Amino acid sequence: MRILIVEDDPMMQLGLEQCLEDYPQLTVVGQASDGYLGVEAALKLKPDVVVMDIGLPRLDGIAATQQIKAALPDVRVVMLTSHTTETEVIAALSSGADAYCIKGTNVERLIAAIAAAQEGATYLDPQIARRVIQHLQPPTVNSNIGQLSQREQQVLELMVQGQSNPEIAAVLYLSPNTVKTHIRGIMNKLAVDDRVQAAVVALRSGLVK
Repeated sequence: MRILIVEDDPMMQLGLEQCLEDYPQLTVVGQASDGYLGVEAALKLKPDVVVMDIGLPRLDGIAATQQIKAALPDVRVVMLTSHTTETEVIAALSSGADAYCIKGTNVERLIAAIAAAQEGATYLDPQIARRVIQHLQPPTVNSNIGQLSQREQQVLELMVQGQSNPEIAAVLYLSPNTVKTHIRGIMNKLAVDDRVQAAVVALRSGLVK
């Protein structure tokens, strides 16, 4: 199995390479230190699996994953990161990541994640699985999903981008109370209880791309 490592910490790069090369079924074919270089290396080397950090210079790991998956849909991406919020996990998986591991995990878990990804399964580190698994179940989409107003659609797109209510208000020249009203309307129409679930429905239904 051919592995590409995309990681900006040189010590982490070295440690990963040494750990992975202890396994005869794995071969590290390249390394990259930022997202842009990671995409270029993936296009050139066409690895089986990319081990990808999220917090990368120039282009983050989530955006890099989207570009790699768009060009090479059969390449598997394993996130290996210190980022653990539900929003980041959901964003990574929505971008096409096949597995999500936390830095500091034992190497056996990383190998298990790589193996699961290669087999077409989704792997979540046990440290975060319980906290996010409910959001990974696609909520039932009701008939109101296509009935968002133009303003609600704009608010939803900014929500998916991770903008706070004050930031949304500033971008759309609305009052914070008006933004709250629109968000309540969006959640009612999408039949969800929070912003993360709204983002999942929006991405999976194609409301936001």
